[in-house]
Amino acid sequence: MPKFLMKRWHGYHIITLYVITALFIGILALYQWQIGVLGFFILGVMAIFTIQARLGFERDLEKYISTLSYRVNKAGEEAVTKMPVGMVLYNEEFIIQWVNPFVATNIGADLVDRPLEELSEELVSLVEEDIGEEIIQLNEVYYHVYFKADERLIYFFDVTEKEETKELFEETKTVIALIYLDNYDEVTQGMDDQVRSRLTSQVTSSLNQWANEFDILLRRTASDRFVAVLNQKSLQLVEEHQFDILDMIREATAKEKVPITLSIGVGTGETSLRELGKLAQSSLDLALGRGGDQVAIKRKNGKVRFYGGKSNAMEKRTRVRARVISHALRDFVLESDRVIIMGHKNPDMDAIGAAIGVLKIADVNGKEGYIVLDPDDVNHDVQRLMEEVERHDHLWSQFMTPAEAENEITDRTLLVVVDTHKPSLVIEPKLLDQVERIVVLDHHRRGEEFIEDPVLVYMEPYASSTAELVTELLEYQPKQLKMDRLEATALLAGIIVDTKSFAVRTGARTFDAASFLRSNGADTTLVQKLLKEDLDQYVKRARLVESAEYYLEGFAIATAREGETFNQIIIAQAADTLLMMKDVVASFVISKRQDGIVSISARSLGEINVQVIMERLDGGGHLTNAATQLEDISLEEAKHMLQEAIEIDYGGGNDR
Repeated sequence: MPKFLMKRWHGYHIITLYVITALFIGILALYQWQIGVLGFFILGVMAIFTIQARLGFERDLEKYISTLSYRVNKAGEEAVTKMPVGMVLYNEEFIIQWVNPFVATNIGADLVDRPLEELSEELVSLVEEDIGEEIIQLNEVYYHVYFKADERLIYFFDVTEKEETKELFEETKTVIALIYLDNYDEVTQGMDDQVRSRLTSQVTSSLNQWANEFDILLRRTASDRFVAVLNQKSLQLVEEHQFDILDMIREATAKEKVPITLSIGVGTGETSLRELGKLAQSSLDLALGRGGDQVAIKRKNGKVRFYGGKSNAMEKRTRVRARVISHALRDFVLESDRVIIMGHKNPDMDAIGAAIGVLKIADVNGKEGYIVLDPDDVNHDVQRLMEEVERHDHLWSQFMTPAEAENEITDRTLLVVVDTHKPSLVIEPKLLDQVERIVVLDHHRRGEEFIEDPVLVYMEPYASSTAELVTELLEYQPKQLKMDRLEATALLAGIIVDTKSFAVRTGARTFDAASFLRSNGADTTLVQKLLKEDLDQYVKRARLVESAEYYLEGFAIATAREGETFNQIIIAQAADTLLMMKDVVASFVISKRQDGIVSISARSLGEINVQVIMERLDGGGHLTNAATQLEDISLEEAKHMLQEAIEIDYGGGNDR
């Protein structure tokens, strides 16, 4: 019940009580008038005192209420005019109608009757988007802004000290970096002590100069390893300079005719030094797995950032490692009841050839082996090879569909993944979850996405192809090896396709592998037959090449017409063809595929790292061979995104 009703009810109650008392005294006076007179007298005195008390209470209450109202009004006026809180009132047209003194003094004078966007364009967009609160910066001061849309009122709270403290905390977070000299052992092997000492001194001096420039604590832990401790602010400055220490070391040592490259793994975003160390080591492993001569920056549950990788790193594979991996793979095969081999979706000649090679390793060790292949997802270029396989009864019996493979898996099954290391790209991702032991054999540069917990990894980005790696593993199998003509030819075809007939990414080991296969029955005439091209495919590729145009210096970009679609093979072949044109150092072909996805294939001669460019578009690959796929985008938009990515790395941009 409201207070004023309670007071009124209370007054009526007292009057009623007095009336009842007066009636009682009146009745008593009929029998004893003396007592009645006395009773009326006493009742009158009580009524007088009651009235006086009530009047006094009402006067005090009125005085209290008036005083409290004054104080409340005074406090409100003080808050609006003197407290360090800004207030802005605006109308429906976003015209400022009133500001309090705090706004006029600290944010801007003469704002009344002016558009709200003159105060800040950001404010208008925030009001239109119905954002409840936001932190904005005005005149180098940070304000926590609260919006009252119904009243068209904006409050400003100065939080500069809080934001500066937060910024200082972020800037002083610890960062750990592990620095590794990629090819130090290879370069200095057999080198004169005096020359080695001079080279080491030169590298150390360059690193110390770089560390001093960016306020980094640098300590050497081994002849080819350093540990660096820095903060987030220093890391930001180093990133703004694109980790130019990579170029400094490479160029300085190149003058001595012994170019040394760096790989740096950076751990950031954690408060625990132990976790930072783990992230730094993981980043370094990733940088080395991608071929070295680059920086990988990793934060927990965050996207990895890469810098460098613009040179073709020196080949560092040794036959010792190939022999060790070969024997380790043999042990895993012997411990298994069967071996299942799986490549990437839409497998190419390299994936099929490598899978057949691993199948041979299982056979020579007396174990069942099966290759997983989806008959509805076979690369057009391997159709002739598969036709030859189908005519080979024994080999064809060892191919199975993904559904059949799921039924064949046991607790002792070994799964070997070839020519990819990304779970999203394998033919049947479900198999990865059903098998406890997985081996990864790949020649691509390692990406952020990786198969979880493999028991054995053999990744060599310096190798021409996975077929080359598998051929070397076959060489070191301890049992007598007798290869079938088709098995050896499939492996050789994989090498020839990925090297463009030994024209790119070809090292001495590539020729050694080809020689081994040739001596074991590989038929070069059959290879040519398997690689023959249809006239229709040639015409389609020529149509794509015809659309090419130059961009910047040495970049060629071909874009298919809207409405035209090409398969992935033709797009890749068109990029290869463009690369053979005069003055072209990097080629890019953009086209829609039959599934509506825009595909970009990129190729280079080695001067340009197309992998870095494709990674900016969520793709990947090799330094000289990379690609990406983009969904829900037009060809023109894809071309614009590609040009921006090229500009960043090779057109003077500094986004990295």
